[in-house]
Amino acid sequence: MSETNEHLDKLMQELRRGTLTIGVLSQLYEPQYGYSLVASLEEKDFQVEAGTLYPLLRRLEKQGLLVSEWDTNETRPRKYYLLSESGKEVFEQLVVEWKDMVNRLDNLLINKGGS
Repeated sequence: MSETNEHLDKLMQELRRGTLTIGVLSQLYEPQYGYSLVASLEEKDFQVEAGTLYPLLRRLEKQGLLVSEWDTNETRPRKYYLLSESGKEVFEQLVVEWKDMVNRLDNLLINKGGS
């Protein structure tokens, strides 16, 4: 792998890590369990590995942005996640910040390489 590709891979990993939280939060206005969340994100062409998702869900729950509840009525118990009230507020503010950041970056990138 070339040095350029190595740098690009590392930077893309950082960028994905930074956007994953917003992507996940965007899908939790309705209760979802882990696999349904992975499927929902993939359906929207937003790839996430289960091994990445579950630690993120636990961290967001610990931070108070998500609430969870076990459903033991099915043959296989499932833990459902949902945005808390605080999580909704944080997500809505993240969207505002994200859109502002994208606009500022667009202004920087006008007539630069890649456009």
